[in-house]
Amino acid sequence: MNLPSDRGATRSPISPFRPFRLVWFSEIQWDFLSTRKQRLLARFPDNWSILFIEPFALGRSHHWLPVKRGRVWVVSVPFLKSVPFRIGRLLDIPLLRGLLSLPGILLMLFWVTVLGFGSSDRIIGLSNVYWGRVAALLPCSLRFYDANDDHLAFPDTPAWLKGSLDRYLSRVHLLFSVSSELTSQLKLPTGVRTVELGNGVEFNHFAVPRPDKPVALSGIKGTILGYAGAMDWIDTALIAATARAWPEYQIVLLGPAYEREWWNKQEAINALPNVHYFGKIDYAELPAWVQRFDLALMPLLANRLKGVSHPNKLYEYTAVGVPVLSMNYCSAVERAREVVHVATSQEEFVRMVPMALADGRVEARQAFARLHSWDALAATMEQELRSAFLERCP
Repeated sequence: MNLPSDRGATRSPISPFRPFRLVWFSEIQWDFLSTRKQRLLARFPDNWSILFIEPFALGRSHHWLPVKRGRVWVVSVPFLKSVPFRIGRLLDIPLLRGLLSLPGILLMLFWVTVLGFGSSDRIIGLSNVYWGRVAALLPCSLRFYDANDDHLAFPDTPAWLKGSLDRYLSRVHLLFSVSSELTSQLKLPTGVRTVELGNGVEFNHFAVPRPDKPVALSGIKGTILGYAGAMDWIDTALIAATARAWPEYQIVLLGPAYEREWWNKQEAINALPNVHYFGKIDYAELPAWVQRFDLALMPLLANRLKGVSHPNKLYEYTAVGVPVLSMNYCSAVERAREVVHVATSQEEFVRMVPMALADGRVEARQAFARLHSWDALAATMEQELRSAFLERCP
């Protein structure tokens, strides 16, 4: 695998003033969950114009009219994944899939044109593989894939989605991947440059002390074991076992769930008196919550999807300096063993709680987090895109 530093030494200087236009097809809504896409794109230089096409999702707010997030245009476009499940079975029929995709394609093309991204000298980026076949056909000067998850491993993934991903990958010029394990699963043409670009943290955002305790936490007394992130991937059986083993500790869960009515369905934990779910916390307020954790938890399921991931919560927790206890579910966690307590089984996770709570190595954890800056990662991505674009369009 090539690393970002491989290229710079042999390149002629690149003008930082040339304008670039990027259309990114995202699987995550810009305002729903803070992910690598928002953190990276928000740091691109001023000569970049970016259109972020986000999906429709039931029960959430949408941007039917484009809105600006910094220099990024954001617009919601319903597409294949948005079709309700019962009707969605019809998508297994190629002809119907093509017909049902037309309204979304036309709406996408409308906004691409109106917002000034219609020229073929644009860059196409993809992380929503449902758009794969369409994005593979759009004229452009550079096409890349951001492999941030194993998108074929998500629940209820249709069999035809692999063809969509493979079609797009057959036409990419550049790949960004969060892990070598994920890269090895992708079918890439010979010669495609691969850049391993993991996740990171806005260090000061999490490390600077927030003196005001969130009001919602005022009723919770004693030691707090906390988790902040998407709910859909946590091991609720492990949360329940931890809560029962340590009833004197309070378990606080922060974050949204993709599944509607997720909390109401979690009978294993929602009746336990020392488990508290607060839902989605605004990114601006999240550090004030995590700074009140006595121990930060990463009780994630060890499965195909999470095994190739690269959790940014690992760096957010360590930027705060709070002790961390994690299941050993991916290589990024394994590499953090020097500053993070890592368990290989549910039983070991539960037993390690007191030892992890007593870990006072705040400075070591924060030094580890400093090595994973979004600023550096965004600069690498932007430089790679500029270099690849100018190789093709001098």
